[in-house]
Amino acid sequence: MGVVLRVTLGRPDHVEGWRSAARAAALAGIAPDGIAWTVEGETGDLFGSGGGDVLPAPVLPPFTVPKRFLDLADSVILHRDPQRFGLLYTMLVRLRDRPQAIDDEADPLRRRLDLLAKEVRRDIHKMRAFVRFREVDGTYVAWFEPAHHIVRANAGFFARRFTTMRWSILTPELTIHWDGETLREAPGASRGDAPVGDPVEDLWKGYYAAIFNPARLKVGTMLKEMPRRYWANMPETALIPQLVAGAQAREAQMVERIVTGNMAKSLDALREEAAHCTRCGLYKCATQTVFGEGPSDADVMIVGEQPGDQEDLAGKPFVGPAGQMLDRALEQAEIDRSRVYVTNAVKHFKFEPRGKRRIHAKPNGGEISACRWWIDQERAILRPKQVILLGTTAIHSLMGKALTLTSQRGRDLLLPDGGVARATIHPSFLLRMPDKSRTAEEFAMFVADLKSAVG
Repeated sequence: MGVVLRVTLGRPDHVEGWRSAARAAALAGIAPDGIAWTVEGETGDLFGSGGGDVLPAPVLPPFTVPKRFLDLADSVILHRDPQRFGLLYTMLVRLRDRPQAIDDEADPLRRRLDLLAKEVRRDIHKMRAFVRFREVDGTYVAWFEPAHHIVRANAGFFARRFTTMRWSILTPELTIHWDGETLREAPGASRGDAPVGDPVEDLWKGYYAAIFNPARLKVGTMLKEMPRRYWANMPETALIPQLVAGAQAREAQMVERIVTGNMAKSLDALREEAAHCTRCGLYKCATQTVFGEGPSDADVMIVGEQPGDQEDLAGKPFVGPAGQMLDRALEQAEIDRSRVYVTNAVKHFKFEPRGKRRIHAKPNGGEISACRWWIDQERAILRPKQVILLGTTAIHSLMGKALTLTSQRGRDLLLPDGGVARATIHPSFLLRMPDKSRTAEEFAMFVADLKSAVG
């Protein structure tokens, strides 16, 4: 089918213009390959810069589409993909005949539209995060280069956030001005039109350097969330190379102490470093880091979940009720607790306050992953002959993925680094059991697991 309708939109982000034209075309029964979309003044406009054809009269009854599609279209239209208008119109025609098509997440068209919308939302987020204003004669000016046509859609956010400021955001295609009451548009600008710096930037750089946290540094993640293409507009990014180098040097020095020193000193160095850990947010509420404890030449390493209330206050692992239960089991298994190194997968106490009490809360995957560095270093120093994992959190930490205790208990587990471990219950499981006869049975199985692990 040849083109029967040519639509020229006034600007590339004209959501209402596309909606109006698409609705008219769909009611006129025009197929997706029968309509050509273009934007006035854009390079590659094959049909001139006029207003396009007159929209046809409807021949089909009115219809509605799901709000999900309207929201999707509002984002996709802001993308730079030149096919976006046609892709959306194809989906609109499908929804006219089959409204449930919007729910088919396996449909290639739906997936492509979702991807375009996701890229637009990400660009909107980047603009909000990386715009930096510089003062010029009482007005704050920023330069930004968006990947997509998001500037108009984002202007309201900046007007709400910086209501009392007079500001301008300059971009290559469009400039937005705010005078404290009204948003005004102007033609695009060049980077040379934007100011280079102001006195406030030294204060901001000092603040950024002070809050930069080397213990939480992940260079790959940082570059993913703050791509280099935005760095030229952000004064603090000039500090990043030296801050990253400092963080890496600090970590290298610690690893060097671990490798070259004796095991006892290496553990002390690691414990000292862990005392200042802020790799996840649990340190904010916990009393202190609860590091592992035991002889540096221990043959057996026992890994639990996390410190409890009493461990958090004492700064030692397994000193509360669960620790006492573990002591009993070790004694019956004829394992000398003083010759065992005990630690936890997560080094800070996670809890929910209930009145004056602090109730245990299970660590999530992110917290387990953040703490894995410490447990890996403990194992690298100790090189234990046997590793015993108490519960699913310990399994998750050392295996690198969430697995059930039922599927892993009682057999040798090959760890990602080639080591071998055995899994059993966490002693706190026994404390929670209401049936005392069943508790005795489970305790006996726990003891048997410990014996088997070291046998």
